[in-house]
Amino acid sequence: MENYLVIFTFVGSLLAIVFAVIMAKRVLSFDEGTEKMIKISRSIRSGANAYLKRQYSIVAIFFAVMFAILCIMATFKMLTWFVPFAFVTGGFFSGLSGFVGMKIATAANDRTANACRTGLNKGLRVAFSAGSVMGFTVVGLGLLDISIWFALLKYAFGCSPSEITSAMLTFGMGASSMALFARVGGGIFTKAADVGADLVGKVEAGIPEDDPRNPAAIADNVGDNVGDVAGMGADLYESYVGSVISASALGVAAFGGEIKAMAVPMIMAAVGIVCSVIGTFFVRTGESTAQKTLLKALRRGTNLSAILIAIVAFPLIWFILGKENIGFYFAILSGLVAGVLIGLSTEYFTSDSYKPTKRLAEKSETGSATIIIGGTGLGMLSTAIPIAIIGVCILVSYFVSGKGEVSMGLYGIALAAVGMLSTLGITLATDAYGPVADNAGGIAEMSGLEPEVRERTDALDSLGNTTAATGKGFAIGSAALTALALIASYIEKVAEVKGTASFTALFDEFSIMDPSVLVGLFIGGCLPFVFAALTMDAVGKAAQSIVIEVRRQFRTIKGLLEGEADPDYATCVDMCTKSSLKKMVLPTLVAVITPVVVGLILGYKGVVGLLAGATVTGFLLAIFMSNSGGAWDNAKKYIETGHNGGKGSEQHKAAVVGDTVGDPFKDTSGPSINILIKLLSMVSIVFAALVVNFSIM
Repeated sequence: MENYLVIFTFVGSLLAIVFAVIMAKRVLSFDEGTEKMIKISRSIRSGANAYLKRQYSIVAIFFAVMFAILCIMATFKMLTWFVPFAFVTGGFFSGLSGFVGMKIATAANDRTANACRTGLNKGLRVAFSAGSVMGFTVVGLGLLDISIWFALLKYAFGCSPSEITSAMLTFGMGASSMALFARVGGGIFTKAADVGADLVGKVEAGIPEDDPRNPAAIADNVGDNVGDVAGMGADLYESYVGSVISASALGVAAFGGEIKAMAVPMIMAAVGIVCSVIGTFFVRTGESTAQKTLLKALRRGTNLSAILIAIVAFPLIWFILGKENIGFYFAILSGLVAGVLIGLSTEYFTSDSYKPTKRLAEKSETGSATIIIGGTGLGMLSTAIPIAIIGVCILVSYFVSGKGEVSMGLYGIALAAVGMLSTLGITLATDAYGPVADNAGGIAEMSGLEPEVRERTDALDSLGNTTAATGKGFAIGSAALTALALIASYIEKVAEVKGTASFTALFDEFSIMDPSVLVGLFIGGCLPFVFAALTMDAVGKAAQSIVIEVRRQFRTIKGLLEGEADPDYATCVDMCTKSSLKKMVLPTLVAVITPVVVGLILGYKGVVGLLAGATVTGFLLAIFMSNSGGAWDNAKKYIETGHNGGKGSEQHKAAVVGDTVGDPFKDTSGPSINILIKLLSMVSIVFAALVVNFSIM
């Protein structure tokens, strides 16, 4: 039976990749538009390609150093020799996911703008098809990596289930490392350009967004691709594989090494691909630009996928794990429902169809300060519902699965995370289409297309802000559940190194009154704030340089503001590239080094405290920053549609300032934190033997 399970997982990965290829060909079949549109699109594509080439060359150095360290540890028998190679493949596939998504996004932006000249529905289909390439590339490559490693370790090397999961957890570390570089570097690039373009262009010069006279306009559009597409793809790749691998590892512990428990998360992921493919065919809309209508079109596809998975998962658990373990089905169901509810909560707090964002827009009537205060409060308040949802999900999945056994309950929590991300193919498609629509709007503006084209692209872009926030909610929610599973996997690894019969026997050692645990808890609680501070400061410094450069060009290039001369786009792109690549290294190194240093000083108990503290505060901080940023952005767009003074008014300028504060919140720091809390756990697991054998406490 297990042979068929492995084959089905492999086939599921191939289905996703084939579907992504079909969608890519569909996108490329659309007309690119006018010569000017093609020229602008190629400039964006060229800048994005140049950035990724330089970023990946820097990341390659990090991976080479880590590979050498892991090889040294393998030489001293603290790891198996599979681990260094698994680490490299995880990073490679994570980076490849982002690269493929970016390539199709930069090819789809002018095609989306041109399709919007025909109608809104056609524009949505082009942008959503491009997003589908990203979504199904991520899940396809993720499942392909998992199934290949599983087959190699089991059939080629004859490894035991525990040895298999131990090695596979390491490529999760590689994926997380690559994702953090991509998210932080891309986030710094895109938000530095965005903030610089908005503050000088909209607020000071009073010119529209994406105006061709703005020297930072091309850099802004390049940033959308390297941050919101390539960075997001790498991010959600590691979320996806992390949830599957951690659940597989706990399945081995819960069922005494049985392959069937390890295979269930992999099969669920494959089933999710099939259901997501079906859901994509139900995404279509009319010509109304109302956000509720557009949201309904996207929800139709995602909800159908979730319903199909809920139906198929029941017989899956029944026949693989047996009817006596049917409680695990309800754990999966709780994760699915929690994902949907977190999405709805995010939508409520960030969409301009609902009161919170409309009220935030009203605060622009009294200036920038009040809209910033309002957005900060909105983001803080928005954490209450997701934390309650995750809390209920944990309790339900634990108790329906546990039967009084801790290992079974933890396996149930891990399966809930798999359930939450099982629809990632289509969920990510709805997320990734947003940057394509944003770029399409920029191309429409810079190409001087008809006003109704920009109106349609703005409607798609506004919806993209909401779906992006929803996608981040999914990723952050699943990160919390996956982090809990990874903490359990860390304790299991410690038990293995110490020679303890059962990892649950160690649980009594982790009292909150133990000084090592308590100090670790405080350090972990602080870490997301330090990480967010580093990334926010990086965006601020990079944005300052762009503001100065844009002001310089407006001042020194004669006829630029009158439209009689061309700006120097390349300088802004180059400045953003250099700043982001320089500033992305420190936050990533902090994430990798901290758990090792804490472990060597406080021991494995301190590491557990660190992971617990980082998970709790990281989850809340990520939700707060993501939702605040999304609400500020949509409040600005709500004003631009004619409410509260409309474009060019003092209220609009106040909203732009709020949006520039929210930009690094929602696109740099916030989404990077969910990677941080998982990478901390992955690093801890890999270096567990070092910590147990050489810690001073």
